[in-house]
Amino acid sequence: MSGQRASGADGTTTNADRRAVIAKRVDAGTADLTEIEQLSSAAGYAIVGQLTQTRKEDAAYLFGEGKIDELADLVARTDATHVVVDNDMGPYQTFNVGQKLPEGVEIVDRFTLILEIFAERAQTRKAQLQVELAELRYELPRAETKASLAKRDERPGFMGLGEYDESVERDIKRRISDIRDELSSIAKKERARREERRASGFDLLALAGYTNAGKSTLMRRLATELDVDENADRHPDLGTTAESQDKLFTTLGTTTRRAELDRRDVLLTDTVGFISDLPHWLVESFESTLDSVYRADLVLLVVDASEPVREMREKLVTCHDTLHERNQAPILTVFNKVDRLEEGELAEKQSALSTLAPNPIAVSATDGTGIEALRERVESELPDWERERLVLPMTDETMSVVSWVHDHGYVETESYAGDQVTLEFEAKPAIISRARSKAAELAPLDA
Repeated sequence: MSGQRASGADGTTTNADRRAVIAKRVDAGTADLTEIEQLSSAAGYAIVGQLTQTRKEDAAYLFGEGKIDELADLVARTDATHVVVDNDMGPYQTFNVGQKLPEGVEIVDRFTLILEIFAERAQTRKAQLQVELAELRYELPRAETKASLAKRDERPGFMGLGEYDESVERDIKRRISDIRDELSSIAKKERARREERRASGFDLLALAGYTNAGKSTLMRRLATELDVDENADRHPDLGTTAESQDKLFTTLGTTTRRAELDRRDVLLTDTVGFISDLPHWLVESFESTLDSVYRADLVLLVVDASEPVREMREKLVTCHDTLHERNQAPILTVFNKVDRLEEGELAEKQSALSTLAPNPIAVSATDGTGIEALRERVESELPDWERERLVLPMTDETMSVVSWVHDHGYVETESYAGDQVTLEFEAKPAIISRARSKAAELAPLDA
């Protein structure tokens, strides 16, 4: 039946009209199709077949030509509409393989698939711009080749290429420049907002990690019950929810919530999840979103501890590589989903991964295990506050200053004697400086 829906491997609704054979080539070892199956399901494909090959890349077909014949037969037998390839295919390879497949079958390589998912999930203007930038950067080196292939092929709109002319490359470059300008403007506003938040006494905490590691679930666990709308005058852009569905890329933009620790107020931001084998141009396209991680006071790097050590290691390397060049904040590794581990398994994984994840903290965002210990650890890892003692004269404005200090720091003692108020508190150096200025402006009632 046309338009029939079905459930994918990760719970994503798939479209029975988008029937995909998934394929992967590796130079050595055994090809793992787990991630490409998850990605395909996230994009709405119904998986009807799979094919792998271990051999060096064929310049003309990516796979060996004999394997391509096998692929064509599998596509015909399963009545597939798409072939999803877990490799980056050059335009000539895509064209050559397409010539071997039944007419009308579309080829989708790994990065086209990722961009397809991103495009579907982009809700905000910034996310949509970043997706379009990634698509254009992917398309730019292929534009000239695609134009040639489109002219050679007799089928109109082969692989969705449509009509190309000599202006395509120029138009792509112009649009890339326009998008970068708009994203730069958005980034400036966000940087200003971050500084306003710091000036208000908030520490900025960012969640990073591989997609599906449980970042959004952890965020919901850490976030305060306080409705952020009550603080709209201080941070009006804050979202009130963060998705925690067990599927890929539910968080494409950023979601920020307030989280209260014992002594400090924190704004916690969840960002798009990393995935393996992302090309440099794709990561750079989402630089504006990743700024929330790069410029945080502390990064929580969330790892799915229920996965095998080999996969955890690979994903930790991916995350560190992504964060390495530009990240300015210390990183605290969080081993999530420990409720799925057998006794003794956690200690073995911590030991095996000690180089990449020194002194990690173990939690379960699902059942709350380790969450209080995580709160304490976060507070200890955040940049140090300074201590201050202020003696304020009792005036008409004194209590507003006292209230301001409570809002922006941690007051240890507050005492009243005669016509004076004494505050002993901890806060960021900038907050202490502002508190001193406010105190200096107070004039005694009898002045």
